[in-house]
Amino acid sequence: MQQKITDLFGVKYPIIQAGMIWNSGWRLASAVSNAGGLGLLGAGSMYPDVLREHIVKCKKATNKPFGVNVPMLYPNLEEIIQIIIEEGVPIVFTSAGNPKTYTQHLKNHGITVVHVVSSVKFALKAQEAGVDAVVAEGFEAGGHNGREETTTFTLIPMVKEQIKVPLIAAGGIANGKGMLAAMILGADGVQVGSRFVASEESSAHQAFKKMVVAAKEGDTLLTLKELAPVRMLKNKFFNELMELYTTNPTKEQLIELLGRARAKRGMFEGDLEDGELEIGQIAGLIHDIKPAATIVNEMVTEFELAKKQATLL
Repeated sequence: MQQKITDLFGVKYPIIQAGMIWNSGWRLASAVSNAGGLGLLGAGSMYPDVLREHIVKCKKATNKPFGVNVPMLYPNLEEIIQIIIEEGVPIVFTSAGNPKTYTQHLKNHGITVVHVVSSVKFALKAQEAGVDAVVAEGFEAGGHNGREETTTFTLIPMVKEQIKVPLIAAGGIANGKGMLAAMILGADGVQVGSRFVASEESSAHQAFKKMVVAAKEGDTLLTLKELAPVRMLKNKFFNELMELYTTNPTKEQLIELLGRARAKRGMFEGDLEDGELEIGQIAGLIHDIKPAATIVNEMVTEFELAKKQATLL
């Protein structure tokens, strides 16, 4: 396996569990780290005091490296960064914002910094800002996504051609074959989100997990590009949103329909009708809920087997 990512993070496998809102608490992050990957806490759905609590519990649950994903469009950003520094978190993944804002500040405190992008343009900006690695996330990914609709298969080789820092592939990767494909295209590691949503340790509501497992091809769609593009499962709220789009709505009308805490209501509280259910296209290949360690081990086993088979072609 690629050593750039394992050496950078001090982990056994180049597998990163995405720091997803309402899914990535200390139980999931520590389980993935203990299994040899890199677990991330999802700060985007945590108030500062809640984040500190999850960091403290994660440190007690694992002696392996773990990190925090920080969406830079959320409030309390300065306080969140300060807590990460105070608690000695070794790795930070930033997203949804300008990487120049905090990269050097974090690196001055000995923290490894990675930024999530959806295009070559922003990958170059992240490299210029001094990040240690870049996550290039394709259009297939769940949750908030890029507007360009560039797929992972296309994005990874284009970004690889332009940057010198290690590259992590994300979007539509849930098993060892997907991991191998990403690496053949130029990735040094993979970030996996949706597959870990359907894990026993995920903080997502059990009803949401079951809906992910039941999802089929075509059950998700990227929408709300006027606000912040998000891929979600089709449900009653989604249908209401599509109906509103037929009227050529203003941004204000979209914001009014979206309301507050819609994602929490869906993914964390289990409101499958009126909640926002964020998940990737790869949900169609997720058929069960299992321990995070099993997911990591199966990915590695399938990766090694697929690699051997590929050499025979």
